[in-house]
Amino acid sequence: MSQPVQPPNPPQQPHGGQPAGNPYAAGQQPGTPADNNPYAGQPAAPAGNPYGQQQGAPTGNPFAGQQPGQFGGGAPFAPTPPARNSSGLGLGILTALGTAIVAAILYGVIAGSIEREVGYAAVGVGFLVGFVAGKVGGSNPAVAVASAAFSLGAVFLGQLVAMSMILADGLGVGFTEVFFDHFGDVMDIWKEEADFMTYLFLALGPVAAFGGAKRAG
Repeated sequence: MSQPVQPPNPPQQPHGGQPAGNPYAAGQQPGTPADNNPYAGQPAAPAGNPYGQQQGAPTGNPFAGQQPGQFGGGAPFAPTPPARNSSGLGLGILTALGTAIVAAILYGVIAGSIEREVGYAAVGVGFLVGFVAGKVGGSNPAVAVASAAFSLGAVFLGQLVAMSMILADGLGVGFTEVFFDHFGDVMDIWKEEADFMTYLFLALGPVAAFGGAKRAG
């Protein structure tokens, strides 16, 4: 006689009746925050902002909102010193040379016309050379030194021009003949006629040139 077949025993559920395969389902309802979730219970962040913070309007300034002096205690950045302009220096020296030649001719013409040297004219030669060179070349010390040297030569050349004019007028010949054809004789006469005032005028030119360059720069 056949016996009724017993139904198979239901599978044992681990952890006291919890469904198998879900170790975190004990006592938790869907949507209920877990005890180990530090962010449970907080309002959801708006879409597109994972930090839940309100963003201000973009200003294009990455340092917006920072207080002045936050970096370096408020001290401004030290500006970079401008580099020296070599082209301006060279142009200033060339200007000093050109101005000295023109001033020497004017000084010689004035002194030769009145047949005497004028101290104010020597000062004017030096100041003109230094001032014009300083305006072009700036306050570089080399410009002032070059102006002083060229002014010394300008006053000396002016004295030779003046002496040549006086000799040419006394001999009844042209200026160019005396100055170019007998330049050695003109130099010998200048050495014989030079006195304290002659050397004083030579010194006044460079001093005035140095001052003019400093004032212009």
